[in-house]
Amino acid sequence: MSNPEPTPQARAIPQRKEQRDGRGNGMALLVIASCQLMVVLDITIVNIALPEIQRALGFSTTGLSWVVNAYTLTFGGLLLLGGRMGDILGRRRVFVFGVLLFVLASLLGGMSQNSWQLLAARALQGVGGAIASPTALALISTTFREGPERNRAFGVFAAVSAGGGAIGLLAGGMLVEWLNWRWVLFVNVPIGLLIALATPRWIRESERHPGHFDLAGALTSTAGMVLLVYGFIRASQHGWRDPYTLAAFGAAVVFLLVFVAVERRSRQPITPLHMFADRNRAGTYGMMLSLAAAIFGMFFFLTLFVQNVLDFSPLQAGLAFLPVSAVIAVGAGLASRLLPRFGPKPFMVTGAVLAAAGLAWLTQTDVHSTYAGSILGPILVYSLGMGMEFVSLTLMALSNVATPETGAASGLLNATQQVGGSLGLSILVTVFGTAGNHEAEKQIPAFLAEATPAERLRFQRTGQLPDPWADEILTSGISAAFVMAAVFTVIAAVTALLVIQVRPSDLERLKGGS
Repeated sequence: MSNPEPTPQARAIPQRKEQRDGRGNGMALLVIASCQLMVVLDITIVNIALPEIQRALGFSTTGLSWVVNAYTLTFGGLLLLGGRMGDILGRRRVFVFGVLLFVLASLLGGMSQNSWQLLAARALQGVGGAIASPTALALISTTFREGPERNRAFGVFAAVSAGGGAIGLLAGGMLVEWLNWRWVLFVNVPIGLLIALATPRWIRESERHPGHFDLAGALTSTAGMVLLVYGFIRASQHGWRDPYTLAAFGAAVVFLLVFVAVERRSRQPITPLHMFADRNRAGTYGMMLSLAAAIFGMFFFLTLFVQNVLDFSPLQAGLAFLPVSAVIAVGAGLASRLLPRFGPKPFMVTGAVLAAAGLAWLTQTDVHSTYAGSILGPILVYSLGMGMEFVSLTLMALSNVATPETGAASGLLNATQQVGGSLGLSILVTVFGTAGNHEAEKQIPAFLAEATPAERLRFQRTGQLPDPWADEILTSGISAAFVMAAVFTVIAAVTALLVIQVRPSDLERLKGGS
């Protein structure tokens, strides 16, 4: 008979000694942080490549939003399930699986020859990210000792999460400019393989915890959100009375109602609905939903504007957005220093108001706008507000949460961000498409009145207007989308003002949980 397998506690003893000695912890943190960086930057690194992807694979502007949504919907919808997988099956094992799935999806995406292949690969990337990212965060708790060591590790993880977007913008610009759009996906392959190979050497396996997978909850919530997003995007192309649009909305409602019913009856729900019973936390999730809707749309449409209207190269576009990350860091630092004195609510209100002001300023964008005169100022104002929001929202999401549920509370905030971004982008695309269609009704007759016979023939064949007229249509739609994005941030400001109820004296209680 074979010898019994050592208990998890016995297997962990050498690792704990190494942990006490501090050997290998730097490498373990490098592995974990590299994974999070790869997952986070993949949202923005693809954003810079969107115009090139559109030209290469023949996406419409509204259809192009699926390149973003296919990733964020599966990532956000399955994020909590990915965390649960790590708890039940072992975090290191699940972490490696998620990374390898992400690598495979990136390779397939870079090899895509048509639009559906790329969208399928992006959805699979989201699944890999949803498995790897929450497990990476949980591995910090099992790898680093509680106290300053673990706090430093969490600080590095948070910095990578916050800075990944900026790195993605710059890296995406360089890869598209110097190679081609496919490399924004291929670049993940060597990085992911190195992470997968290094993980068994530097990270120990965690104990497995009994439990079950809430597959029904994960699948119904994800299916409901995909159908809801599809309904909005189809409405922008085919109208609100289109039977497929109406069917998509109807099916989305059914799936989401089933999701709520499943979560109420599940002993281990993927989304603990009681988390929404706390007024402050429910308001925080609502604010994150609204603010993510605005920020995803802002990056999507500004990327198209600076490259298609201002004729920025991909690298110039990446550099143009770098000030965003710098000012977000300033806003976050300001809020962190002053929160103990004033509490989170003033920063939640002020941050949302600043974000709304920046987006309202962007609504003035037209074909004569310049980066320095019309884009830079608004995005700096917006970024300052969002920096204040990120710190305050994270604190409030963890308020009054028992220690065993802190992972669920923070995971739900991250899932809300991804789902809110996808849903918001689909709504903004609908607004963009509607406004663009109205502008086209004015621009097409003006073009035909001035066009040469050759230009008219080309228009009849392709259905595309030359740049001066096409830019007017694009800019009109983008400006209308910014109006809706500003409305989202106003909703967040009103929520902060009327729903959030917390005083500075509550801060210690908020930090400590219950």
